[in-house]
Amino acid sequence: MKLLVSACLLGENCKYNGGNNYSKAVADFVKGHEVIAVCPEVLGGLSVPRTSAELVSGTVMTAEHVSVDAEFRKGAALALKQALDEQIDLAVLQSRSPSCGVNQIYDGSFTKTLIDGQGVFAKLLKDAGIKVIDAEEIINGTVKEVM
Repeated sequence: MKLLVSACLLGENCKYNGGNNYSKAVADFVKGHEVIAVCPEVLGGLSVPRTSAELVSGTVMTAEHVSVDAEFRKGAALALKQALDEQIDLAVLQSRSPSCGVNQIYDGSFTKTLIDGQGVFAKLLKDAGIKVIDAEEIINGTVKEVM
């Protein structure tokens, strides 16, 4: 099975703060499968580190009210093209991210308040008919094996 995985979950230092979200549970989950690591934000031309961003009324903005929407959407489109070109079977994405959030995202107030919603990349994948799993589901044991 061919899996697309948020690069930060596999230990790549591509997170906004220069770190990563390495998850042993995710690494174990994808073991034995072909894995394609992506970071839509980096693909869109954003630096590491970078200012954190959230979806604010449908536009990706920094806390300083600077739009990074074009970069997020460009990266999401490039990552979707890669997913389609590679004919991936499943995507495992980082929770709560304005790019990769599958079930919840931050509400745009920069107060760590969560709302139901999807990041721009997660939404593109779902709209393209690609199965998407939130990494938190793997970490919490809700999903135990690749479908």
